[in-house]
Amino acid sequence: MAGTGRRVDRDFFDRPVLEVAPDLLGRHLSHGGVTVRITETEAYAGDRDPGSHAYRGMTPRTRPMFGPAGFVYAYFTYGNHWMLCLVTGEEGRAAAVLVRAGEVIDGHDAAVARRGDVPDVALCRGPGNLARALGIEREHTGRDFCVPALGEPCDLVVRAGTPSPSSEIRTGPRVGVSGPGGDGAAFPWRFFLAGEPSVSAYRPGVGRTRR
Repeated sequence: MAGTGRRVDRDFFDRPVLEVAPDLLGRHLSHGGVTVRITETEAYAGDRDPGSHAYRGMTPRTRPMFGPAGFVYAYFTYGNHWMLCLVTGEEGRAAAVLVRAGEVIDGHDAAVARRGDVPDVALCRGPGNLARALGIEREHTGRDFCVPALGEPCDLVVRAGTPSPSSEIRTGPRVGVSGPGGDGAAFPWRFFLAGEPSVSAYRPGVGRTRR
């Protein structure tokens, strides 16, 4: 499977989520016969982040977010999409990076087989599409992608790739996050590569009206 550079180790992920999220841009993520160059991420920081699933504490669903670093947190949303998050930081403090978008650099046929007849640039545009192209499903959540001996074996691999210089990285509010966690001034925790066509379009969160 393609992907350049050494496999990224646990020390890379055992840092604050706001350091890891931009540092993942340009790295190579491989799973299920497909490799992508990561072009867009979002950071989520547990009990200090109203936009995080773990804001109100641990649940059976969010347990993987509480660490240790280097594990998968995958969740199902909108009734038909899996989303891929990479757990970061100190064990016991929930934090993870949502991988939002990427450019397929290897395994094009496998990605197309999962995604269908869409333009190449859209194969991994958006986190649901990316997870589908990579073949990420329920079974992956809670798996260790750094050193399998610490958890369930996982063939997801992050490799060094070519880190993106800060001059190419842009930030902004997270996509579709409503309420306090959607405040771009307070939480500009979306990171993406300038001018990269695989990056997903921004849309603000929509608050739900109680009935």
